[in-house]
Amino acid sequence: MKKILITTLFISPHLLASELVYTPINPSFGGSPLNASMLMNKAQSQNKHKAHTTEKTYAERLQESLERSYINKIVRELTDLAFGENPADNVFGQDSTFISGDYEIKMITSNSDSITVQITNLIDGEIVTIEVPRFNP
Repeated sequence: MKKILITTLFISPHLLASELVYTPINPSFGGSPLNASMLMNKAQSQNKHKAHTTEKTYAERLQESLERSYINKIVRELTDLAFGENPADNVFGQDSTFISGDYEIKMITSNSDSITVQITNLIDGEIVTIEVPRFNP
């Protein structure tokens, strides 16, 4: 009986072993990229920290929007002047000073080769000067 049991154990297919292969889960360490969203969702659900947000009033949002629009206009005008597009319709003949919060932006043409923009911090008096070269066609 002992002999039959021992031979049965050695021949049994359930007792055959194979290699153990480690497969990482995290895509940063060689795992499947399909696991990334699952791991990110787990991390975000465990995160207890929330970003501090303050609700802005309508007037604050309107002021920021107007400032962005004016600064975009300044950048467009500088680009047009720098690349020689439509030089007659530039903003340098008009009021070239703009105050945005704690900053004063002055547009100055220094010579025919470059355009100078001066940004002044009204709180500490720090001045940043940006010089944009002109490209004449």
